[in-house]
Amino acid sequence: MIDKKEISSLIYLLDDSDEEVIEQIESKILSFGYEAIPFLEEASLDEEEVLRLKRMQRIIRELRKTEILRDLTFWKQHDSEDLLKGLLILERVEYPHTDHQEVNKQLEKIRLDAWLEFNYDLTSFEQVKVLNYVFFKVHHFKGNAEEYHDIQNSCISKVLENRSGNPVSLGIIYSLIAQRLNIPVYGVNLPQHFVLGYKNIEGLEILKSFNDESSLTHEETNEVMFYINPFTDGLILNADSIKSFLKQLEVEPRPEYFNVCSNVEIIKRVLRNMLFSYEKVKQHDKSEIIQNLLGSL
Repeated sequence: MIDKKEISSLIYLLDDSDEEVIEQIESKILSFGYEAIPFLEEASLDEEEVLRLKRMQRIIRELRKTEILRDLTFWKQHDSEDLLKGLLILERVEYPHTDHQEVNKQLEKIRLDAWLEFNYDLTSFEQVKVLNYVFFKVHHFKGNAEEYHDIQNSCISKVLENRSGNPVSLGIIYSLIAQRLNIPVYGVNLPQHFVLGYKNIEGLEILKSFNDESSLTHEETNEVMFYINPFTDGLILNADSIKSFLKQLEVEPRPEYFNVCSNVEIIKRVLRNMLFSYEKVKQHDKSEIIQNLLGSL
């Protein structure tokens, strides 16, 4: 428990002109950890001394960076099955005060709307057709092609609010809804474009080709029945479509491009998108945080 009087006194002394004294004060405040942030934020609201305010903001950034790095490392080691938790940790880089309950509430609203349309005698294609209808027609999600690299496209709360995002963020929300409905839809880490795969968990026949003339082997698609492109209103693809896409990129069709990926790989992809967004607008302090997070994974 932080002593409010002690931290208030330390904050007051942050306008000292002696750099060695400031270093000691900052070190002491940093030793309080993330719990010191509310005190610093409250004090900064009415602060008129520019130097003191600047130093408080610097300490807040350092505390947030340390805490986010710690939490993401813990997530990777212990909670990586919870993709939403990982996303909300990343979101704190841009939006430290995101209401987690509100995010979950919005996801549950979409899930409920889909559930009301559902009949579990539906085939896999029919399930996806219902999901597509609810996700893209009822809730109006769409790909944000005009501002593709905007940082908001990598933050789940803003994608839920704006109803638009990049392929990764749209795919993540779509898959989270599907999994809450016990539909086996997971991310596929395709180069340059994130898609989803309907996982083959019942030994059902895989959709290898629309015309049954696929040159792909069974091993290349042994996990996925078919693919879903969340950036184009849930367009269903087969393995030949993926192979053609890789051929256009002049990329060798390796097995991992046809199968579902781990949540850690998805988080890495989100981080790379965030890094590009921050570097594009020259937010170097946040770029540095993202690079540290990538390094921790």
